[in-house]
Amino acid sequence: MTEPTDGGTAPQPARPSGPVQQPTSTPVLKDVLKYGLIIAAVIAVVGMVLGGVFAGWIGVVSALIGTVMAAVFLGITALSILIANRFIGSDLFVGLFFGIVMGGWIVKFVLFLVLAVVLRDQPWINPPVLFLSLIAGVIGSLVVDMIVVFRSRLPYASDVTLPGEKR
Repeated sequence: MTEPTDGGTAPQPARPSGPVQQPTSTPVLKDVLKYGLIIAAVIAVVGMVLGGVFAGWIGVVSALIGTVMAAVFLGITALSILIANRFIGSDLFVGLFFGIVMGGWIVKFVLFLVLAVVLRDQPWINPPVLFLSLIAGVIGSLVVDMIVVFRSRLPYASDVTLPGEKR
């Protein structure tokens, strides 16, 4: 905006009245959670069967733990963004959004390090099965993210209100 020439204050953009509309990313993130949990369940079943065949009950437990870890990490990302989206319309939205999403990332990082240290030398864990199921879960969640985003019908510039346009 340009500075007013009459010595007054610059006009402020009008805030939308009524309930704040949720961003168009919300349904996409909900789909990511839904399909991510479905793919995690499939990976858990396949991993437990293969882990049981190659490593017995230790392989079953390891596959389940690895898949649950991947599903939790996927869930933290999507849930942190969904929670942060609830603050749209707040004066502190940008700071809250990035704080919540970055906090979720830090929680995932610390949780991964703690689990790696705790599970490292456990006798009831088969490291290759745990690792492979965790990697399968991560790759599966990336594939789900890609498919959901590609199939979503989001405009190039979403959640934009033009001057004079009502939301």
